[in-house]
Amino acid sequence: MEKCYMFRKLKDQGMSNRAIAEKYGVSRNTVRKYVDGNKPLVYARNPRPSKIDPYRENVRDLINKYDLSAVRILEEIRKLGFTGSYSLVKSCRHEIRNDRSIIAVYPYETKPGKQSQVDFGEFGYIVIDGMRKKIYAFSMILGYSRMRYVEFTMDISVENTIKMHMNAFRYFGGYTDTILYDNMKQVVLERRIKASDSEFNKQFMDFTSYYGITTRLCLPYRPQTKGKIENTIKYVKGNFFNGRIFESLSDVNAQASEWMRNVNSKVHGTTGRVPMEMLKEENLNPLNAIPEYIPHV
Repeated sequence: MEKCYMFRKLKDQGMSNRAIAEKYGVSRNTVRKYVDGNKPLVYARNPRPSKIDPYRENVRDLINKYDLSAVRILEEIRKLGFTGSYSLVKSCRHEIRNDRSIIAVYPYETKPGKQSQVDFGEFGYIVIDGMRKKIYAFSMILGYSRMRYVEFTMDISVENTIKMHMNAFRYFGGYTDTILYDNMKQVVLERRIKASDSEFNKQFMDFTSYYGITTRLCLPYRPQTKGKIENTIKYVKGNFFNGRIFESLSDVNAQASEWMRNVNSKVHGTTGRVPMEMLKEENLNPLNAIPEYIPHV
């Protein structure tokens, strides 16, 4: 009945049958019957309960909190005993998401000194000493000032990841209270829905604990929480790496160092200010407050 009245109301407002059909995911013939008929069309429904019914609230919760895909929702509710098909989950997810109000996404901003974000990006291969080797970029960005640090490497071990963190801290002149990570294997060995339930790399956690840094994980499928670092990786590729010629790894990093000086000295598109100038307001935790971290052997 509600759909019938809604269709007729939209029709009275000038919306075409086709537009109404696309909006509600039905055929134009169905819209025509609802709009032109004197009585609403009644569909015969299967009285049998669906296997997804006991898990609808679980599905709704996973969508509202994490906006998971149907595949990921299926993985999670299988753990709760669901034995139905993927198509049931997909249909349920589609129904719930269509019923939700659309929530605007705003950039996630942080106060000075509170948070930085880190990630690795794959940058293909370069030829060094006649050998083709895979290269990665370690990138850190300060959430408030948007100061960027980039270091290229072929070694993405935990030990070298810690060294690159230290290099970034030296470049910035300190470190933030928290660092936000995506699913970096150097940080988290097994990611679970609740970050506190995840299995973290003990060696890396020893490093962050030494400096009193809080390690946080990005919410799955929530790009607004990790947009700064993802945009930085894309920016490094498009604004620095692509189209350049490098003779060695040290040459890549030498050119990257010069590039960092330039981009950190220019007005940032989001803040409207120069990152190098805003760095003075970060009030970072000083590195020299305690002896430098030494990894346990």
